[in-house]
Amino acid sequence: MRQIWITRNGAPEVLAVKEAPDPVPAPGEVRIRVEASGVNFADILGRLGLYPDLPPLPVVPGYEVAGRIDAVGPGVDGGLVGRDVLAMTRFGGYADVVCASTRQIFMRPPGMSAQTAAAIPVNYLTAWQLIVVMGGLKRGETVLVHSAGGGVGIAATQIAKHIGATVIGTASASKHGELRALGVDHLIDYRTEDFEVRAREITNGRGVELILDAVGGTSFKKGYRLLAPTGRLGMFGISSAATAKTANRVFDMLGVLVRTPWLRFNPLSLIGANKGVFGVNLGHMWREIDRMRLWGDEILGLWAQGVVAPKIARAFSFDEAAAAHHFIQDRKNIGKVLLVP
Repeated sequence: MRQIWITRNGAPEVLAVKEAPDPVPAPGEVRIRVEASGVNFADILGRLGLYPDLPPLPVVPGYEVAGRIDAVGPGVDGGLVGRDVLAMTRFGGYADVVCASTRQIFMRPPGMSAQTAAAIPVNYLTAWQLIVVMGGLKRGETVLVHSAGGGVGIAATQIAKHIGATVIGTASASKHGELRALGVDHLIDYRTEDFEVRAREITNGRGVELILDAVGGTSFKKGYRLLAPTGRLGMFGISSAATAKTANRVFDMLGVLVRTPWLRFNPLSLIGANKGVFGVNLGHMWREIDRMRLWGDEILGLWAQGVVAPKIARAFSFDEAAAAHHFIQDRKNIGKVLLVP
């Protein structure tokens, strides 16, 4: 098999394709011939040395794949061989062959391509946890989605519009036309406009009920101020710590920590303001796999209804893995970035 390794912390060029023997599925596992693997911002942070959950280097990153089962381990129904699936992987997804527990796989619905399937697990489960499970978004409410052109942003927009909410998105101006076509009601150019000021103008001063923020630092502070009474701030990343493409872990992380509004998130402040703050890290939900499976079933059901429709920004070959990371860090993508063997 072929795998993409993070050989050391640094620029995208530290990614290297290497050959290895095909894995043998353990009890309770299936082996998947991968047709597409998802690329996520956590992979970028891992490459930079900013993702604390990443195993020691060198390591094969990757949280999601889609492909076809070609072997099963002891105790697994042999009838699964030949079935098309999507799967969640706890690292190791940047490979053309992976093994995964049967609890981590979903059968691909008829008509779903491998690339569409690989674009679902991380983005849509994250958006579901942010909006439905913890954000409690309701019809008639307003949600502010940062990085609206990313995979999570598009997933969140689709789910929020299905609920009946109004979506405000932040993105560079060049992406606004396409994002309007994808359902975003109001767009803010984060490069030239203050999102807090513009969102207040859009909501006639009231603020918003839910914010999805993977930027971090000052963005958390401004977002908290922007919340209407009973508003919720959902934090799920710190992309502002990964502006550079080479490893500069101490200074990047310290800068984010200094700009984080720790004092505003104390219990007395939250009580007095009638506001809520919560965090989401899908990578820490592995002990809740049965709950995630229920969310996944609902998401796949919405795909069958045409509500969920992943947008693929671009698919890169394994040999172009460094270019895929550059593409994301250069903020060029509208939708999901994939790797294909």
